[in-house]
Amino acid sequence: MAKTASAHLDTLLQHTGVAEFDSARGSAPVALPSMRTSTVRFQNLDALERAQASKAQGDRSVTYGRAGMDTHAALEEVFCELEAAERAFLAPSGLSAITLAFFSVLSTQDHVLVADCAYGPVRYLDKIVLGRMGVQVSYSRATPAALESQLRPNTKMLYVESPGSLLFEMLDIPALAEFAKKHDLILAVDNTWGSGYIYRPLELGADISVVAGTKYVAGHSDLMLGAVMAKDPALIQRINETHYAMGYSISADDAWLAIRGARTLPIRMRQSAQNALEICEFLSSCPDVARIYHPAWPADSGHALWRRDCTGSNGMLSVELKFTHAAARRFVDALTLFGIGFSWGGFESLVQLVDHGSLKLHGYWTPNAHAVVRLHIGLESPQDLIADISQALDQAAAI
Repeated sequence: MAKTASAHLDTLLQHTGVAEFDSARGSAPVALPSMRTSTVRFQNLDALERAQASKAQGDRSVTYGRAGMDTHAALEEVFCELEAAERAFLAPSGLSAITLAFFSVLSTQDHVLVADCAYGPVRYLDKIVLGRMGVQVSYSRATPAALESQLRPNTKMLYVESPGSLLFEMLDIPALAEFAKKHDLILAVDNTWGSGYIYRPLELGADISVVAGTKYVAGHSDLMLGAVMAKDPALIQRINETHYAMGYSISADDAWLAIRGARTLPIRMRQSAQNALEICEFLSSCPDVARIYHPAWPADSGHALWRRDCTGSNGMLSVELKFTHAAARRFVDALTLFGIGFSWGGFESLVQLVDHGSLKLHGYWTPNAHAVVRLHIGLESPQDLIADISQALDQAAAI
């Protein structure tokens, strides 16, 4: 397929990273095979030296299997299409992709500003690794006004997640990009929620986009995957060198599965989003519900930013229940169609009881005694999910 700038992303995802026609037979498989290798052979030394020279210039030129062959390159191309990026770098998990972004930008004694709504394990990365390496980290509400007071002479990076983890706080990425540019900072955005399909931070002014492909890209809860994307050549070179130095690699089979997942990403994400809005509609009528956190829900405080910057939504939402902690535990345990787990973005519905200690780290949270439950709405019948939530609410409130 000849790609054009006007091609819809739905179409591009079906025609990106496909197998080339065999020149002798004139045929090709529909699905690109999983190309596994540890060693790359070269026809002669001239071929090896051309590959090494190309690699030294920052091109994607493979001299060893760790970088991956055609299957990996195809997945990188898929991520570039999703994120409107020039290069994508694969990592073994979402957290390892975050680590790659940090290590590509920061050095000892540098300071990074982190949104207080960012993915929780970022704080663990800070505690266990960044602090030990002399990288200074501050946490703040991700607004220019709040961030201004946290700036230091050695601040190099602003790292955010939008919408934020747990409560899905929408951030004003264009305003944050302007702030970062004003202060000569690199803006990196965790875009796992949008995964490039419904939200594109690089087009909104971010320098780096990070995605846990484990979630919506893979879509079937059967692999771990991360990716880091960028457009600027100098930044791409830094990420490329760091990626190689850290020895990151993913299996060809996981890359193949992720490509397969990306083919159905549009319909899966749209259906989960539609189902989630039906769940929100039901929850809004429940007397035990105090607040719904879902940017596509009109009553959400981030709805206007969502309408401005996003092209869709997904199945993620949190609900604040007028329950004690004990009642909330009964609610979660009474659910039958929701698995209890920390991930999301797959075909299945999931539930997580959010710890109040984590919520207190978010400036977006208004402290109270209510329980907060995070739901991922999957591809089950929304009527069945509503019935399940309804009976669980009844059981939780019965005692």
